[in-house]
Amino acid sequence: MSWTVEEWKEGLSPRVLQKIHELESQVEKLKKERQQRQYQFESLEAALQKQKQKVENERNESAILKRENQRLMNLCDNLEKEKQKISHDLQVKESQVNFQSGQLNSSKRDIERLEKELKR
Repeated sequence: MSWTVEEWKEGLSPRVLQKIHELESQVEKLKKERQQRQYQFESLEAALQKQKQKVENERNESAILKRENQRLMNLCDNLEKEKQKISHDLQVKESQVNFQSGQLNSSKRDIERLEKELKR
């Protein structure tokens, strides 16, 4: 079959045949280069898709972390409010205890005074 492909070259001058051979070699070289570039392109395309997927995954993870962070911040705010309320309640109760303790001491002094008066 290659003899039919080469048949058209019969009768051409050696100089023309040399030029045809050079052109054919150049075409083969360009075909190989094109294949290599196509492979590089496909490899880069695959790497790009992989990076896009990675970026998308990181965006999703970032969104999840932002929501979790917001939830935790709300929880901290609620806990801080609860702490302040409990602290206020404690202060109120301590004031009540101090007041009642003062009343108790006053009542004890009154009782002691009255007991002394009764003994007289």
